[in-house]
Amino acid sequence: MSGTGVASRPPGSMALPSDLPVRIYMRALRQYQKIIDLKRFTKEKVASGKDEERWRGKEEGALFKRWRRNAPESSPVAPAPTSPAQPSDLLKFLAINALELSAPASDALLKTRSSEWFQLSGHPGSLAPAGPGTVWKRRSPGDHPSHNPERDAYVALASCPHMRSAIPRYYRELEYGGEHFIELQDLLHGFRDPHVMDVKMGTRTFLEDEVSNARARTDLYEKMVRLDPNAPTEAEHTVRAVTKLRYMQFREQCSSSAEQGFRIEAVKLPGQPPLTDLQKVKEPGHLTATVAKFFARNERARRSIAARLREIRELFENSEFFRTHEIVGSSIFIIYDDERVGAWLIDFAKTRRLPEGLSVTHREPWEQGSHEEGFLYGLDRLIETIETAKLPEVSR
Repeated sequence: MSGTGVASRPPGSMALPSDLPVRIYMRALRQYQKIIDLKRFTKEKVASGKDEERWRGKEEGALFKRWRRNAPESSPVAPAPTSPAQPSDLLKFLAINALELSAPASDALLKTRSSEWFQLSGHPGSLAPAGPGTVWKRRSPGDHPSHNPERDAYVALASCPHMRSAIPRYYRELEYGGEHFIELQDLLHGFRDPHVMDVKMGTRTFLEDEVSNARARTDLYEKMVRLDPNAPTEAEHTVRAVTKLRYMQFREQCSSSAEQGFRIEAVKLPGQPPLTDLQKVKEPGHLTATVAKFFARNERARRSIAARLREIRELFENSEFFRTHEIVGSSIFIIYDDERVGAWLIDFAKTRRLPEGLSVTHREPWEQGSHEEGFLYGLDRLIETIETAKLPEVSR
């Protein structure tokens, strides 16, 4: 390279993609010795490799299942062909790895992945695509600097040979600019314009210590009135204040969480922007209609997702980790396209170890101090809702 531009390349040399700055490629070139590791990375995370063979290893319990839309159900389906990454793709990955945190949100990276990546729900800016197949998730604002419950949950679950298949793959914790992040598997990676649903699980989605203060607050009363002027009791109207517990339970009752143990946070359908105003869909008939719209006429996807959720439930019930923890505010991430289907447990920022000597069923109603959160109660009803939803008939 000269001081004014790029020197001419000898015949057969690698052409650098033009959509990232030259200075970034200089960093990438200095890291080029990582290319062997990257090839291994590509096999494991980008192409259909050994992990996907493992995922497809069981008839009903596969993390991913492949099908041909018009093929008979009994017809074997050949694995998707793998194609080696091109040198320019490898160099681009190294360049992306060399970027600062702003890189996941940069125009250059989003141009590369705009057709396949989006944040469906959660706090805006809490997730950012980091590279092919991974995302960075920002630590929850309220966490103590030395305590990261979500990281601890992922590390513990990843060490379990059974549960690791039910969660996104955890890679590492990292720090940038004084903030802490964890790097996780990008669950959207490899899907083409998929159907995606984020389902918040449990009858209680707040921690007990969040509502331990019994002081009535005017600001929470005002929030409640804005949402529903008739919600406060006569006594609450008189003092114009409600407790945090009262307000949080009111919010759960506004959605299907309190009655059904789950609520649909957001849905993404092919070719459409995400629908994120579904929290008030609470009646069983409305939930079933939303699920039916999500699956459209894809009966095979519906059956595969239901089987996957039954598998997750069995893993959950047999897990020592879940016997000793309350799982508050976690979600199930459901996704499928024309070839694949998947479902995972995500979001463990409010997962906490139970007090010594206390056990929970994850199904019993919550009382202050019981630490029951209704995760399995909601999963039972989510599975039932999916299995009983009446899908539109396929036109002949």
